Amino acid sequence: MSDVYLGRLPILDTKQNVVAYELLFRADHHNKAIVTNNSAASANVIIETYGQLGIDNVIGKRRGFIKVDAQLLMHDSILLLPKKHVVLEILRDVEITEVITQRCAFLKRKGYQLALSYTAQSSAHYDHILSLINIVKINVNELTSEHLMAVIKQLRRFPILLLAEKVENQETAKHCISLNFQMLQGFFFTQPEVMSGKNIDPSKLSLLKLMLLVVKDGDISEIENELKYQPGLSYNLLRMVNSASSGLSAKINSIKRAILILGRKQLQRWVQILLYAAKQKDGSTSDALMLTAAIRGKLLESIATADRPHDKNHQDRAFMVGILSLLDTLLGMEMSQLVKTLNIQQDMREALVFRRGYLGQQLQLIETYEKGEHEIVSTLISQMIFINWDQFSAMELEATAWANRISDSIKQA
Repeated sequence: MSDVYLGRLPILDTKQNVVAYELLFRADHHNKAIVTNNSAASANVIIETYGQLGIDNVIGKRRGFIKVDAQLLMHDSILLLPKKHVVLEILRDVEITEVITQRCAFLKRKGYQLALSYTAQSSAHYDHILSLINIVKINVNELTSEHLMAVIKQLRRFPILLLAEKVENQETAKHCISLNFQMLQGFFFTQPEVMSGKNIDPSKLSLLKLMLLVVKDGDISEIENELKYQPGLSYNLLRMVNSASSGLSAKINSIKRAILILGRKQLQRWVQILLYAAKQKDGSTSDALMLTAAIRGKLLESIATADRPHDKNHQDRAFMVGILSLLDTLLGMEMSQLVKTLNIQQDMREALVFRRGYLGQQLQLIETYEKGEHEIVSTLISQMIFINWDQFSAMELEATAWANRISDSIKQA
C-alpha cells in the first residue's frame, strides 16, 4: 500500500467551533498538490486516501472541503466520494460555462454540497450558478473593505453561506462576523488576544487555579473543591471518563472515584484538555482550541516517545507542553507570565515561551505543520534522527483521531 499525505485546515463557525476541514491532498511530503491535470488519477488518489486513512480519523463527524478543477468536476469518479462527508469546492480558475452549470445541478441533485471560491471579478460572472451553490469562500485579504461589502451585498440575493478565508487575527475575525460571515478559516483562533492592564475575568481565574493544582500535583480534595466552581467542566470530565472506561461494571459518579480508577496522571490529562471546553464568562466555548491543544499534546507525546522510548517523565512533560501551548490564548495572558505562575520545569518553560530546546523545536514542528508549510516541516524533520516523514504523518493522524473522539464524547448528550 502506497503512502498518502494529507493537510487539513480547520473551518470554524462564529463561536470558534470546528464545523469542517479543508483537505489538502499531497503526492508526497514536498507540499505539491495531487489535483493537477489528470482528473481520473486525481479522483482515484483522493478516494484511495479516504480508504487508507479512514474518514472518521481525518475529519471525525465534520465535513471535508475538497478542491476540484473543471476536469475533476466533470469526471464520474467524483461520484465515489461520500456525499454526506464532503463539500466540493470549485476552484476560482474554473470557467463557469453552461456545461459546468449543468454538471453542478446534477451533483446537487445527487446530494452533494458545493462551494465556490470567489474572486475579485464581477459577480455577474457567477450569477447563473450561485443558485446551486451552498457556500461561497472569499479571501478577505484580497478585497478592500468597500469592495468586500459590495460583494456581500450582491451575494445576499442568494441562499448561500459565506466563508471568510485567510483570517489571521482576532480583529479580522470580528470584522467578518459583523459582516454576517457564517464561517471563518485561518489561524486567528490560536492567536492570543492579550488584554494588558486588565484583570483576568473570574471564570478564567478559576480555570487558572485549577490548572495550578493539576500541574503542581495538588491534593485530591483541593482539585475536587475547585471543580465545584466549574460544574460544566465536572460534568464533561465524568462523562468523558465514563466513556473511556466503558468496561467498568458501574459508572463513575465522583471526581474522587475518577482519580482512584484512572490515577492522578490520567485525570490531570483529562482536566488539562477540558479546560479548553469550559464555558467562559460570555457563555462561549471553542472546540477549535480544544481540538488543536489535544492534537498538539498527543502528537508531542508520540514524538517524545520515539525520541526517548523509556523516559515516561519526558513523555508526560511533552504532552503537557502541547496542551499548555494554547493556554495564553484561552486565558488572554502572556505566556511568559503564565509559566511563572505555573512554576513548571525549565525545559517546558523554554519550549512554551521561546520554542527552544528539544520540546520547543518539536512544538514548532507541529505548529508549522498546522499551517500547511510542508517544506519547512520537511526541513525540521530532517534534523531529527529518530523519526521520518511517514512516521510523523502516522503520529499526526493517530493524534487527530484521538482528539476527534474526545471532542465527540464531550458533545454527546
